[in-house]
Amino acid sequence: MTTHAPQAAHTVTLPGTLDEAVAALAAMPAAVPVAGGTDLMAAVNSGLLRPAALVGLGRISEIRGWRYLDGHALLGAGLTHARMGRPDFAALIPALAAAARAAGPPQIRNAGTLGGNIVTAAPTGDALPVLAALEATVIIAGPEGSRREIPVSHLLAGVDLLNPGELVGFVRVPLLHAPQTFLKATGRTGPGRATASVALVLDPARRGVRCAVGAVAPMPLRPLEAERWVASLIDWDGNRGGLDPQVTAAFGEYVAAACIPDPLPLQDGSEPIPLPPAAIHLRRTVAALARRALGRALA
Repeated sequence: MTTHAPQAAHTVTLPGTLDEAVAALAAMPAAVPVAGGTDLMAAVNSGLLRPAALVGLGRISEIRGWRYLDGHALLGAGLTHARMGRPDFAALIPALAAAARAAGPPQIRNAGTLGGNIVTAAPTGDALPVLAALEATVIIAGPEGSRREIPVSHLLAGVDLLNPGELVGFVRVPLLHAPQTFLKATGRTGPGRATASVALVLDPARRGVRCAVGAVAPMPLRPLEAERWVASLIDWDGNRGGLDPQVTAAFGEYVAAACIPDPLPLQDGSEPIPLPPAAIHLRRTVAALARRALGRALA
């Protein structure tokens, strides 16, 4: 098999601040921002992208850390998966740390960033279902120092898009101080892209369960009816772990059926075409992940 070396970009700009990066993008509309570059280089090497210019974000220290802010964690878009996987971060947002540790081999975790995961919006992005379940928001930096904040789910669904010259600067995540889990299935042993993933968080203050399923659709899916149903059965004031195993199993099936529904009847009233074996297998995988995620969160 013949491989081709990627063509170099004509211009590489390395700003030192977020606003300088925004200004560089405004001055070069064709430029592509790059932080870790894991997804960018995959697109370049496959011939899908030939950027005329790059704006490197690796020197912007303000987006490479995190801090507390009004009961939330303000995460820089330049946080790497490796940094999020460390014990101190895991104590803060366990599900996101678990997703970061599962993101791939060390070279991917050391380079790939939280912001890159969001902006690339690949269906298999491990951080995305966690951010959806946590109902995180993104803070977008724009021209002349402007900032705006939108839900991550809006960005992933295309309800609200990045405007020319804008960058994802930070991610605001609520600190729930309650159990949360992330699980994923891959097609092979060891690190790999998810065939399905499930993030589940408990929110005792609102007596809620939030679940998001990744990799089975273009964006993470929230099975809202299943969330409300199982939340109504949890003893929030007593023993949360006393939920009947049949309930957790039913929750898994409920989630899977919501994300991979049965085909609708045909217009002529005849029986619908059955789900193909691959879809049935995927539904079983999602059901198992959701059941285990709930069980671990309630343990």
